[in-house]
Amino acid sequence: MREQTTLFRGNSNDAKIPWVETVTGFWYIYMMKNKEDKLIRFITIPETHEAFGLPKPQHPLISLVHFNERNPFNTSMAPIYDMLSFYKITFITDNNGRLKYGRDYYDYDEGSMLFLAPNQLVGSTDYNSRTYCYILLIHPDFLRGYPLASKIRQYGYFAYSANEALHLSETEKENILSIYRNMEKEFNSRVDEFSQEVMIAHIELLLSYVNRYYKRQFITRKVVNDDILSKTEAILDDYFNSQQSLHDGVPTVQFLSENLNLSPGYLSDMLRSLIGLSAQQYIHEKLIEKAKERLTTTQLSMSEIAYELGFEHSQSFSKLFKNKTNQSPMEFRASFT
Repeated sequence: MREQTTLFRGNSNDAKIPWVETVTGFWYIYMMKNKEDKLIRFITIPETHEAFGLPKPQHPLISLVHFNERNPFNTSMAPIYDMLSFYKITFITDNNGRLKYGRDYYDYDEGSMLFLAPNQLVGSTDYNSRTYCYILLIHPDFLRGYPLASKIRQYGYFAYSANEALHLSETEKENILSIYRNMEKEFNSRVDEFSQEVMIAHIELLLSYVNRYYKRQFITRKVVNDDILSKTEAILDDYFNSQQSLHDGVPTVQFLSENLNLSPGYLSDMLRSLIGLSAQQYIHEKLIEKAKERLTTTQLSMSEIAYELGFEHSQSFSKLFKNKTNQSPMEFRASFT
């Protein structure tokens, strides 16, 4: 059995609490005999540090930890967890092994980045062999009162799965590394009235670069993504042709992503980069395409066509059709007679 499995629960602190001076280095207080599939939710950043055997964070709402040769990550002392109440950004700087994320292992080259938003189920993280990285933890309260508090929720990559990590080129890696080094300097400098504002500016720059690099990744992996697009079309065609829509209704983004083994957010962003449509918009396009086919090649009523396509109410079908074509289904059929 694991020792000290108490779930600490702390209260959010004001975002402008001054940073606390701490002694550098790593110490380990969280001991366990055996690792089990026991899930824990971390509410605060300080309790995460304590559980992982790290010194107290310099600020209760933000933390930057650099695991390297001098300060390695001790995997035997890492608790298993499933949910955080804050943002987590992992930047792998050197790796010759595999990373366990949840129940699966993934091979990551150096220069990979992973992103987690608050309240995401993630399972355990285990660094196998030699993995050096930066881990940035940001509590939403740290961003409160700044535009980034709203903007950060618009970055879809915080909802991507582990197998959809960002893989950086050498130039991109150096750019990201420079931002992290500047963050480290800021953490270690004297605290003043601008400390929080400067740190938030660094975070905003980091996230903007990540957004750009993900767009680049969609382009450079065009062959793979084109294959995903073909599979997406085939899945939807089979869904309608097999009349699965009669039993399961209109296909959803979740249905598509599960069949493609992708997260809904990654699928939408990838499709948007390829064809300018989100996954939901693409589904709607396929629905309209199938509806036009039935309207022009069959004598089925509007209700029958709506039912075939998975709509519970024909009014919903007519509303979507008119919204997409500026014509009602009846008007569209009449134009072909």
